[in-house]
Amino acid sequence: MPESNKPKWVIASLAVALGVVLLIVLAERGPAPLVQIVSVTREDLTASITGNGKVEPISPTVARAQFPTFVADVNAIEGQAVRKGQLILMLDVADVRAQLSQARGDLLAAQTELRNARAGGPPDEVAQLQGNLQNAETQVASLERTQQALAQLAAKGAATQDEVAQNQTALATARANLQTLQQKKAALAQRASVNVESAGLRVKQQQDLAAALEEKVRSATVIAPSDGTLYSLPVRKGDFVKLGDVLAQMADLRQVRVRAFVDEPDLGSLGQNQGVQVLWDAMPNRVWNGKVEQVPKQVVGLGSRSVGEVLCSVDNDKVELLPNVNVEVRILVHEQRGVLVIPRGAVRYDQGQHFVLAYDGETVHRRDIKVGVAGADKYELISGLALGDKVALPGDVDLRDGMKVRAAEAK
Repeated sequence: MPESNKPKWVIASLAVALGVVLLIVLAERGPAPLVQIVSVTREDLTASITGNGKVEPISPTVARAQFPTFVADVNAIEGQAVRKGQLILMLDVADVRAQLSQARGDLLAAQTELRNARAGGPPDEVAQLQGNLQNAETQVASLERTQQALAQLAAKGAATQDEVAQNQTALATARANLQTLQQKKAALAQRASVNVESAGLRVKQQQDLAAALEEKVRSATVIAPSDGTLYSLPVRKGDFVKLGDVLAQMADLRQVRVRAFVDEPDLGSLGQNQGVQVLWDAMPNRVWNGKVEQVPKQVVGLGSRSVGEVLCSVDNDKVELLPNVNVEVRILVHEQRGVLVIPRGAVRYDQGQHFVLAYDGETVHRRDIKVGVAGADKYELISGLALGDKVALPGDVDLRDGMKVRAAEAK
């Protein structure tokens, strides 16, 4: 390069460098980024656990078919309110009544057999045998007296030896007859003694059978045991029902139980008597209130989830919640009144410390804070900020400590 061109080249390089520096300075002096700003407020803060659940009656009455038969008549409709003693339905019970009549006859026969066994045998047989024994004993006694008299007379020559021999033969026959009758009585008594146990067993069996059949007859008439709601009536007149089939389900639905399924990580926050809110998609503008009655004692599998079953009692005074419907359950585990709160989105976490980027009117600065109860979208603020202090919300701008920003109040 000629010596004469060097000053021009140096001047041009300096001009370019100066231009770059000027552009950088102008860029840095451009408009500050716009960020959303929120204020620390004082509110009531509620922390809740949300789970799904199912509504159950607390003390349901379930009427089931106790024998296979047909439905003879239905006197109610599903969903209606019922009064204690109100007739719901009747089953055809003709066959069972016939079985009951036969069982009662067999019971009477077994009871008669037991009485006879305890009395020593059938009354007519016992009476006849007793009469024969008395006659045989009388005959033997008479012949013994005659034999004694004849022996005395024969010694005096007043009776012959033939007369003595004839009476002796008659006496031996009478004694043999008496012994036979006595043996019959002993055998009858022994046989009756053995029959007492078996006859008693037959009586017990027939009593149980008759009682079971009487219960079946009673069960054929289904009535409401108390005031409540007939929430299930799956049968119609003429339907055939099998043993164990559900005929009707009734309960007082003004107070119901909700079985809530809570995920395992949330179980540690649960406790008895915590407040409960129940929501049902079918009535989106209604909320039912209740409380926790029983916390889980174990964790069970529910599909891909590991859950605990929480039992909650819920007021249902208008009988709007129906058994077996699926609901959303919110369990209020913490509730704070009039505390400082800050949106959860404004809180950051770094190496065990919660912090925010506080806004001072021109720049944002890191401010360490301490939080308490965590609600659905806000934290309870324990320390680090005061009422009305402003903090930045995250956005498209990568905010840094000390950065100048333009503020826009978040809605």
